[in-house]
Amino acid sequence: MTMPSEEIEFVNHVVELMQSVGPASAKRMFGGHGIFLDGLMFGLIAGGDLYLKADDVNVEDFLSRGLEPFSFYKREKEFKLSYFQAPEETLDDGEAMHEWGNKAYDAALRAAFAKRKKSKKKSF
Repeated sequence: MTMPSEEIEFVNHVVELMQSVGPASAKRMFGGHGIFLDGLMFGLIAGGDLYLKADDVNVEDFLSRGLEPFSFYKREKEFKLSYFQAPEETLDDGEAMHEWGNKAYDAALRAAFAKRKKSKKKSF
């Protein structure tokens, strides 16, 4: 399936801005794109919008600005993921993307650490 050129341009634009966080890349998945750094997904592009990873530490930053979580429906049930709309200014301002991208990457690191810690407990 071929992607529209606007979608390709948007993904490339986001990845370029994310370079201020580190050597980020995009991977096509589930009809959208995941944004990855060091094997961790910290961003999601779906429906022409950018969503950033959130957790208990940074979720209030998103909520206080009225930003919505990424959600989808499956068998008439709504699922919300721990990714929230990126603030609009992140798409035009490299410093804003650096700030918010780092918040999202930090959330991805915390999630990976918690997952590793949990799996080590189960193996003993």
